[in-house]
Amino acid sequence: MIVLKANQDKVLSALQSVAGIVERRHTLPILANVLIRKTGGQLQLTTSDLEIQIRTTSELGGDEGNFTTTVGARKLIDILRTMPADQTVSLESSASKLVLKGGKSRFTLQSLPAEDFPLVQEAANFGPVFSVPQKTLKDLLSQVSFAMAVHDIRYYLNGILFVAEGKQLSLVATDGHRLAFASATLDVEVPRQEVILPRKTVLEMQRLLSDAEGAIEMQFANNQAKFSFGGMEFVTKLVEGKFPDYNRVIPKNHKNSVTLGRAPLLASLQRTAILTSEKFKGVRLNLEPGTLRIASSNAEQEEAQDELDIDYGGDAIEIGFNVTYLIDALANMGQEMVKLDLADSNSSALFTIPDNASFKYVVMPMRI
Repeated sequence: MIVLKANQDKVLSALQSVAGIVERRHTLPILANVLIRKTGGQLQLTTSDLEIQIRTTSELGGDEGNFTTTVGARKLIDILRTMPADQTVSLESSASKLVLKGGKSRFTLQSLPAEDFPLVQEAANFGPVFSVPQKTLKDLLSQVSFAMAVHDIRYYLNGILFVAEGKQLSLVATDGHRLAFASATLDVEVPRQEVILPRKTVLEMQRLLSDAEGAIEMQFANNQAKFSFGGMEFVTKLVEGKFPDYNRVIPKNHKNSVTLGRAPLLASLQRTAILTSEKFKGVRLNLEPGTLRIASSNAEQEEAQDELDIDYGGDAIEIGFNVTYLIDALANMGQEMVKLDLADSNSSALFTIPDNASFKYVVMPMRI
């Protein structure tokens, strides 16, 4: 009988890193399982939902001997979570069972044959590999992911557009009411590549990427993307379809602009948002020389009004927005100052970072 011995925290963290995509209810019962492959002192864990596959490999040292099996991912995590972090646990695989032992505890779990596990067929022709620091990609994702659509019939909006060209990597997301764009500079020149990553992939990547040092390598094929970082390999199906031309959506020549503190604006919007109605999240912004007034009201005839002193000498403009759209963007920017460009009360507004072209956020006005 082949046994794997390792520390509880090592096995648990490896399992948790791959288990995010595992669906509890699935048409294929084996997709609720994790594929465990022990090769000497190396442990490889793989999960799949047929569209995304995540694999992690860790060196655990220890005994020789190999085994491969699959077992319920959630159950295994739940059991390991209840054990002390420094405890040595052992996994023994036999015919159709996996036995997990730790201290005086023993669990016997049903396993399914490894050969039945549906691995994702990797694309034959991936484009060139290029890499960015993990933290860079994590920051880019957080600056745009909130603008992804959730269950839009235009399925290509339920994800993020990745555009790599020359020395620039740009990410774009839109739900039709707002659009977020963020970009970073690459160390190497890459040929133009444009792909749409699905929403589930984006959320999983955000969970897995760390702020630690270390790069993430990316490769794109026609219908697949592959990411490798920190002992993990992530393969995902891409969304097919044509993403809207985001350059046409970003306003170019709005004549009224104001630069103001991001934190005070965010706090003011959060205050006025309290008295917006559940269904109708509208706030009114009144921009006049020297002053920005933000107001909201609801069906119970309650009202909120807040004022900010600003350095502004442009046209007087009254414009309405869904307050959630403004809060989302401001909460995901780290900068101290934000620049707001407006044309009039019927045109979309543009939020940017002063003297920095790497972030743009467009939001449509709403009638109030």
